[in-house]
Amino acid sequence: MKIGIVGAGYVGSTAAYALIMRGIGREIILVDANAPRAAAEADDLYHAVPFANPLEIRAGDFQDLNGCRVVILAAGTNQKPGETRLQLLDRNAAIFRQIVPKIFDNAPDAVLVVATNPVDIMTHVTARFASERGVPITRVIGSGTTLDTARFRALLSRHLGVDARHVHGYVLGEHGDSEVLTWSLVSVAGMPLEEFCRQRNVLLDEQAKKHIDERVRRAAYSIIAGKGATYYGIGSALARIVDTVLKDQRSVLTVCTPVRDILGVKDVTVSLPHVVGGNGVLASFPPPLNEAEQKLLAASAELVAKVFHGLTLA
Repeated sequence: MKIGIVGAGYVGSTAAYALIMRGIGREIILVDANAPRAAAEADDLYHAVPFANPLEIRAGDFQDLNGCRVVILAAGTNQKPGETRLQLLDRNAAIFRQIVPKIFDNAPDAVLVVATNPVDIMTHVTARFASERGVPITRVIGSGTTLDTARFRALLSRHLGVDARHVHGYVLGEHGDSEVLTWSLVSVAGMPLEEFCRQRNVLLDEQAKKHIDERVRRAAYSIIAGKGATYYGIGSALARIVDTVLKDQRSVLTVCTPVRDILGVKDVTVSLPHVVGGNGVLASFPPPLNEAEQKLLAASAELVAKVFHGLTLA
């Protein structure tokens, strides 16, 4: 199967590397405004193929996206140290006004996976352009809090001393400062978090929860301050989403896609648990949060909606 990646920077090229290592797809096309960069990344990535899985990877232009089953959109400017995701909006929205129509003109049947920050708003922008071309908005998926959810599970699993694959919990809302760690929903090996901690004699008090919350919520800022960008985690998350679509896995992922209403906030894109399959988002369902978490999620959605509705899209 053919996969397109628009934006061959750190995130796009790392997503391609993750796809190669996991053997996802059969052909990958890298598209970037900086054509020499795309060609160099494609060559370097292709040299990893003999150590991983057989597939083709090459640089191309938008017309080469024809036939792509999935296209990852990772174009845009980088987040600067100390800059919030929302401050990226004006610069990246202008870029999307140019490239989103080109993607759908050449790959009208593709599921589009948006990675560019602020991903909630950029996914909403992308869905608006998609709908203008008759593309169902369910085929526009933002990476959302897929990575934040992984960070939450990884840090909690370390504290609990158990494989992260047996820790289930979600980060919802904005992929950013207002995101909500849903502690009330966490389960481990089928047990409520409190019961698991009791049986394993693990102390998880409010101070420990606060520490995990801060490390999840501030992860991007810390990594960007130390090395300038984040890409391994998000690259792996994008590969997971693409694999889910290509194989129609019907996985529940905390991606973001436009919803009509969430806790009274209308026409907004934030992350919720969604069933993802071959045609994109197949079903959406707000989980049964406690009262405090509902208020936090509503506030997060209101923040994203307020910023988006202040835009004037050409």
